[in-house]
Amino acid sequence: MGEMLDVPPPDYSHRVSIILVRPQFDGNIGAVARSMMNFGFSDLRIVGRDPIWSEEVRNRAKHAQSVLDNAKFFDDIESAVSDTSLVVGTSGKREKGSKISFRHFLEPEDLPEMLNNLDGNISIVFGPEGKGLLNSELRICDLLITIPTWPGYPIMNLSHAVTIICYAWYKSKSLETRTSIDANLLSPELKNVLRQEITMLSEIIPTIDFRRSGIEETLHRVIMRGLPKDDEIHRLLGVLHTTNIAFEYFSKNPEIWEEIISNKS
Repeated sequence: MGEMLDVPPPDYSHRVSIILVRPQFDGNIGAVARSMMNFGFSDLRIVGRDPIWSEEVRNRAKHAQSVLDNAKFFDDIESAVSDTSLVVGTSGKREKGSKISFRHFLEPEDLPEMLNNLDGNISIVFGPEGKGLLNSELRICDLLITIPTWPGYPIMNLSHAVTIICYAWYKSKSLETRTSIDANLLSPELKNVLRQEITMLSEIIPTIDFRRSGIEETLHRVIMRGLPKDDEIHRLLGVLHTTNIAFEYFSKNPEIWEEIISNKS
């Protein structure tokens, strides 16, 4: 009872990675590995932790030792997601007021439904126990996902959160068969170019400084929620690049910009 069976892994097994950022407790890491194996996930990535497994990690993983043996270790999130077309951050924080515009949450069952019949590597990123991902780390993510919980105590145990998201993915995929690939997710290289152009726009656009990070984050997330294809992004990059050139010109010739604004008003 509880032994491994010789059955093929799900089609998402090697293209969806689970990333733990600075995990603190060995028991949670082992439990995460076990949950991953329960639902057919195999790609575990660890950020900011020594690459040596304790006895507690091994014991809690049970028959998921292969997940631990094949785990990859990184110094930062950027390195961990460098081969990823879509980076999904997890958070239990529900912001209110003006901050809510920076966080457009999906729920666990939304993600596999959105990505059905799309090919490309996907990373789901979990922050450390208690604190979760920092705001600077959430900004690296293309989409955000949260697990609905009772607001009186919303923050879940790390391994429990991983389990729910893995279960939602497995349940969705077990109910439908991916018969064909309709399109590919945006390539990691092209996504980086898009991010650079959006960052440049947020830095050069005439606005109050404290709004710049919000403009960058919101614009990037709105675009990525549409799961754009490479050809769509190439067209959008042309628009962004031209816009950036125009704003750069206006920044060097502010009197022309002021004249345009005054004429409109």
